[in-house]
Amino acid sequence: MAGKYCDVSKIVTTFFLNTCRLPPRLSRRDVEAAILCAVIADVHPLDDKEAQVIPLVTGSVAEFYIEPVLPHVGDIDVMFYGNTQLAIPRGHPPPTQLPAEFHNYVVVLDIIDSHLPGYVYLPLRYLLIQCHKHGKYNYIECDEGHYLSNIHYIDTVIHGPAKLFDSNDLVTLTSDAVVCVRCLVWPPQAADWPIRHRNYGWPDSATLDRVVSNGCDVVGVAHRQCRQHEWMGTFQWRLSFSRAEIVLINSWMPVQLIVYHMLRYFIKTERLTDCADNSGAGTLSNYHIKTLMLWACELKPTSWWTEDLNFVRIGVDLLQTLSVWLTDIRCLHYFINNCNLVDNSLNVNNVANKLKSVDEEYLSTWFIKNYIIQCAQLCPVYILRLFDDVSYIVKMQYAVSEIVGWRLNTSLVDLWQSVLVSEYIIALEVSSHSPTGRSCVHSMNELKQSLSVYFSAFNLLHVARKTSRNSLTVPLIT
Repeated sequence: MAGKYCDVSKIVTTFFLNTCRLPPRLSRRDVEAAILCAVIADVHPLDDKEAQVIPLVTGSVAEFYIEPVLPHVGDIDVMFYGNTQLAIPRGHPPPTQLPAEFHNYVVVLDIIDSHLPGYVYLPLRYLLIQCHKHGKYNYIECDEGHYLSNIHYIDTVIHGPAKLFDSNDLVTLTSDAVVCVRCLVWPPQAADWPIRHRNYGWPDSATLDRVVSNGCDVVGVAHRQCRQHEWMGTFQWRLSFSRAEIVLINSWMPVQLIVYHMLRYFIKTERLTDCADNSGAGTLSNYHIKTLMLWACELKPTSWWTEDLNFVRIGVDLLQTLSVWLTDIRCLHYFINNCNLVDNSLNVNNVANKLKSVDEEYLSTWFIKNYIIQCAQLCPVYILRLFDDVSYIVKMQYAVSEIVGWRLNTSLVDLWQSVLVSEYIIALEVSSHSPTGRSCVHSMNELKQSLSVYFSAFNLLHVARKTSRNSLTVPLIT
């Protein structure tokens, strides 16, 4: 392959700029996520028919607003919490008012630190009972010594690498659902994050306020070093900032999202990760890449991302930074300033050495061979054949430009196909599972506006058909 690597890196940059669809667009992944939320919303924790489960789509589906040529969503990640449980920081007064989604009785759990930063325990603290007269909650103190187990108390088939619905072959993404306990306030473990000095104004004050106002969650995951311990493995939980991460990543410039996608694809393809969990990985995880990007967005000026734009240069710089972190065994959590995401138990030496060897020539050539040619395989045969001989820069530019042209010319067809598939999935699931009023609300919250109208219309037709054959029953209207 002739030509200077800087020319190849420019080709790579131009390719990603012109093939990552930037405006939000209809996607079948959103429909599948909405349906999964509807299924979860109909689950009752602890066999309590009055209690409800509140789902939240997280991960790549919620974070990315661009759509690259190659998929960047491997599964649908959902966190869900029961509306009869609430976590508060130790020493925080019991709340007297709660959002409408919570039940009229709520168990309140203290958040107390473990010996590992970011990991906590949840002892029982109060029982809240809502007064019907004025809607406020009164509290009763509970006996000490009772801790909430992290063993999932909702036994459903939605967790793990299984298809969402066996009856629907069009549903292609696997699902991963994680139980959590809601915390409505920003945790003291991350108290320094909103007020620390920022040289370049990201995130801005409005974004900071929104993040803090969303509070956090506590997920039922013990630290990898504690999972075999009889007590800690059962009662240890982890602070989750998924809500904050969604808000922050959605505020990124498109070029930052593209870099994030490129780094994730490189790390995954090179098999430098073994899972996506942010603290249970044996080596590198997607959460390290996310942490790397969050720090870079805060510590780098806008000009670093946009002037003389070169995605390969940016990627190499960030991978070198990650290499230093791994070598020094020091990767600071973005929100909790005394939490290190790398320790001696992780096998990171090989990964660090691999990243050290990455330069612009290597990475630009790597994306041509491992990403762009993969995209060419989705194109008509005549475009794929152009890559049989890209020994000259001019030939490479022409071949890549043909992929870009194909991508632009097929955008409306892709949108049309996505609409058809999405409408079919909605129709099939409504007809097969008869959504309840609760599940309908969660589905419509996740769907785009156009599809939420279609979803409502199809549900009304479904109810009309049911009532024409049978009398109007409670399940149809609840």
